[in-house]
This record gives sequence, C-alpha cells and structure tokens, in this order.
Amino acid sequence: MKIREIKENKKQFLSLLLLADEQEDMIDRYLDKGTMYVLDDDGVKCECVVTDEGNGILEIKNIATEPEYQGKGYAKVLIDFVATTYRGKYFILQVGTGDSLLTIPFYEKCGFIYSHNIKNFFTDNYDHPIYEAGTQLVDMIYLRKKI
Repeated sequence: MKIREIKENKKQFLSLLLLADEQEDMIDRYLDKGTMYVLDDDGVKCECVVTDEGNGILEIKNIATEPEYQGKGYAKVLIDFVATTYRGKYFILQVGTGDSLLTIPFYEKCGFIYSHNIKNFFTDNYDHPIYEAGTQLVDMIYLRKKI
C-alpha cells in the first residue's frame, strides 16, 4: 500500500472525485488549490483532496473510495495519513459533509466531532438535488478533529 501526492493532471481521477462530489464545477472550485493524495494498493483505491482554510485549519474537500473497495479501511488510512502529515502545521482537520447516516458515523469513528453547519448549502450551491441513502442533502455539516 502506497500513498502518493498528485501534483499534475488531477482530473485523471475525476470519476473517483465525482463519487464524493457529484458536480464537476464544484470540484473545480478546490481541485487546483488543493493538495491531492491517492492510496494505491495494486491500483488506486482511494483519493483525498485537502485545502488550507487559514487559521490553522486543514479541510478535507473530497475523499472517496472505489465502490468495490469501500468498507475496507482505505479512507481511514488516508485520513490518518493526512492527520499525521500535517500535524504541527495545522491544529484542526475538518470535513464538510451532508447530513447522512452513511458519512457522519464514518467520520465520528475517525475521531471527528460536530462543529457547525451551513444551512441550505446543497440546495443553494448545486444545480440538482443531491441524495444519499435516499435522503436529500440540504445542510452542510462540519466535523472537526484536533491534529
């Protein structure tokens, strides 16, 4: 298993990025300014994009695992890698996600706790309704952990 930074041609992983953020123009808002990592285990299994949000906050903007490899710990390995890599440079690792029974428990297991939310983020910023596990996402829920 190897984690490597992707510095060029980040869009080669667009199909994976779209699993976590299904509107390409939203990905375009952070992809170039973000640092991208991929986890390779006999092929790329997972990717993560992080951005500097100022004031010692590093944000996971996108993290996704190929569907057939979900639930095998790849995303947790990548989150742990990011937390370890940026420890001392940042104090907080945060992630914004929809209010979903699929994602929030995962982040809580990774040590994140609720921080705040942005009302109507998904309905105001996406050109179509976003659904996860049969529920429409409306508010962006932010979770944080100290690193």
